[in-house]
Parts: sequence; C-alpha cells; structure tokens
Amino acid sequence: MLDDAEAKAYRNAVLLGRFVREEMATALGVSLEKVAQVEERLTALSLLRPLPGEPELLVPVSPDTAVADLVGPAEGRIRDLQREVTEIRDQMGALRATYFESRQQRNQAEAFDVISDINALQAVLDEQGERCRTEMLSAQPGGARPSSLLANARPRTLERLRRGVQIRHLYQHTARSDLATASYVRAITEHGAEVRTTDELIDRIVIYDREVAFLPEQHVGGRAPGAVVVREPTLVAFICRVYEHLWSGATQFVPGAEDGSEITDDLKRSIIRLMAQGYKDELVARRLGMSVRTCRRYISQIMLSVDANSRFQAGVHIALTGLPDLQ
Repeated sequence: MLDDAEAKAYRNAVLLGRFVREEMATALGVSLEKVAQVEERLTALSLLRPLPGEPELLVPVSPDTAVADLVGPAEGRIRDLQREVTEIRDQMGALRATYFESRQQRNQAEAFDVISDINALQAVLDEQGERCRTEMLSAQPGGARPSSLLANARPRTLERLRRGVQIRHLYQHTARSDLATASYVRAITEHGAEVRTTDELIDRIVIYDREVAFLPEQHVGGRAPGAVVVREPTLVAFICRVYEHLWSGATQFVPGAEDGSEITDDLKRSIIRLMAQGYKDELVARRLGMSVRTCRRYISQIMLSVDANSRFQAGVHIALTGLPDLQ
C-alpha cells in the first residue's frame, strides 16, 4: 500500500505526465530527500519507469502495467511448476496399473506373513487402516477393551467413517458393562458404525476390504503375541464367512438402550455349557471375557436355579434334565 505522500506523488505524476524531483518537491511541499524516497518506492512498484529515448526522465505507468511487470515472472514460474506437476502425475499414473498388477502377484506369492514385533504390527495395521476403502471388520474377545486403546482408536475410526468406510465391531457381552467401551461405541455408532456382542468369540480377527485379514500369532511364550497377515483370497473369504456367522448370531449393542436380561441369560447358558464340558472357573471366565468373581457369581445363581449344593450336583441335574429355564 502507498502512503499519503506516495499516493499524492503518483497522482501528480499522472497529471503532469512525468516525475521530476524538483517539481514534485514543490508540488508536495516536501524536501528533495523525501521525494527521492518516494521515487525509489514508486520505481520499485513499477509505477514509474524511464521514458524510452530519455532514460533520465521518469514517467508514470498504469497499475495494470505495473502488475504485469511485478507478477509476470511469478506467474511464469507457477505455470512452469504446474506443468512439472502435471508431467509427474502423468508419469506416475502410467505406473499405477503396473504397481497394482505386480502387487496382486506379490500378494498371491506372499499369501501369509508373520509379524512378531508389536510396534511393527501396529504400523502395518495403521497402514492398512489408511488404505482401507470400503469395509473394516473386527472381532475383539476378552471383554472390556482397555480405555487407552479406545482413546487412540476413536479418532482413527471416526476418520475412516468420514471417508465412507463401513465399520463393524464384535465384542463379548461382558464389554457392555464397561463405561469406556460404551462411550466409544456410542461415539462411533452415531457416525454409522455397527457394534454387536456375543457370549464367546473364537479369537481376535481384523479384516480390511475383505482382502487382508489379521489373526493372532499362536503358541508364543515369553512375549506378547504378534499376528499372522493373511492375503490368500480363498482363506480370506473363509475368514469373512466365519465373521459373518458370528455377526449373525450376535446382539446389537446400543449403549443405554438394551434390555440386559437377554444378555445375562445368554451368558448363563454359555457358563452351563462350559461347565458341562469340565472347564474350571478360571478358564470359563477367560473364555467369556469376565472376571473370575463375576463368573462365580453367575455359577452360584445357576446352582440356585437347579437347587444344587455343588457344581457336581448341578452338572448331574443339567445332564439329566437339560438346560434350566433361566427366564
């Protein structure tokens, strides 16, 4: 922006058709030193230029001409950069088909991969989540999810939902009583995710776009288990069918809206089934994602419902008469 002296000097130069320091100093009533400063400023803005054939005489030019002088080189550089960007995109675009064809062949060749390092596994999961285009399916056994994991997962889940990714989570019934899990479920279901619970889950499963599945590493001692990454299409399709079977038998989880009696009876029936198979309290609790104390409370209720004084007596009664009516 021009200050008052510069604006007046430019206006006077346009009226006179020239910029002469002595004339300008008289017209503006300022010193020659000030006029020299004004001249330097107007020249820098390309509002004054030497008259062709008389380089000592400065004449005013229009603002449009000054703009062309000032921004022309920058616009030229921008056009050059845009041309370079277009060329790079065209060159990289030509390689896209090659990449995906080769990647598909590589996926078929590398149908399985075992990732034992937890940090590396998390990085791969994050990468798959960023690349996920249509659907993410997960089954998380073990009851309530750790609040720290849910806090980290919430923004990523909401971002994927905003991208149009369909998300379904399967938890165990016991996760319903956890406040952190209920808060997470409420937040993501409000944005389109679906969450259901069931009494027992086979194991942890994460599936992206029905193309890549993550299963927990088995028979690991002395460290946290990593995961097996499955890319083989037939096996991934089978895992998806297993997931759909679990999903179809699960109950919708809407925090604060469900009747808990059906869930409680479902858990009791699962406890009876596991008791009949000879499982101890600790293993029953682990299979159903609950604490041993809660499991034993349910067992006491079951024994009371069949009028039994011991687990053995309850087992005999159930074997002879069938499952009790828990309603």
